[in-house]
Amino acid sequence: MRKLKKAWLLVVAFVCSLSACSGQEKEVEVVPKDLRVVSVGDSLTEGIGDSTKTGGYIPYLQDNLVQLEEVKSATFTNYGVKGNRTDQLLERLDEQKVKESIKKADFVIITIGGNDIMKVFKENFGELKVKQFEQERKDYEKRLNDIIVKVRQSNQEAGIVLVGLYNPFMEMLDDVEEVEEILQDWNETSKQTIEKYDRTTFVPVEDLFTNSKEDLFYDDQFHPNDRGYELIGERIFDTIKGEELEELTNQKIMYVKEEKR
Repeated sequence: MRKLKKAWLLVVAFVCSLSACSGQEKEVEVVPKDLRVVSVGDSLTEGIGDSTKTGGYIPYLQDNLVQLEEVKSATFTNYGVKGNRTDQLLERLDEQKVKESIKKADFVIITIGGNDIMKVFKENFGELKVKQFEQERKDYEKRLNDIIVKVRQSNQEAGIVLVGLYNPFMEMLDDVEEVEEILQDWNETSKQTIEKYDRTTFVPVEDLFTNSKEDLFYDDQFHPNDRGYELIGERIFDTIKGEELEELTNQKIMYVKEEKR
């Protein structure tokens, strides 16, 4: 039996119910839905670097979502905590208030992984080697699987969106020539891990920062500034509403409309 997996989570999550889906094609009136979104993860979810203090990418994504015919309102609950790694997020997912919010969510958006990489940097400062990042990447993969499982235990139907990593580490990791390869490996691990599950998608954002002629970083040169968050919000929106992303760097993101058997 064929299983079609697409990134149009808005359709999968609730549009079918709005349209009274059946085996027959018929014209129906779209009744806008109140969309509930839970954001969990690290400082990118908390919104560090956002001058408006309104949650980083969230207000931009929210503004785009309510423009859709199917969406009446979009309410976000933000559980982002600066500095959180995957092990800490796993603990937070056991908190009752987080579990209750996820249980009611149409979407769960996750930003995580940057601090897992920084942990390797801090613990091996002065003698960094690629193999140290490789071992941590394997541990990250296991914990990321556990995170998805925990979200699914709270909500079997919600769309799950995992935002990829970007590279703010150039100056800090200038002794590691393979820094770009490290980021690519971690992003590929994230993508492959999330795509093992139904109603999930990976949102790549690294190209937004590496290919931009704009200044997208906050004063700390680590977190996004307002414009950086705006671009992240737009990229999340473009992905979950079902548009196939054009070339990000030198290749198309074919998995957006990938058919799996």
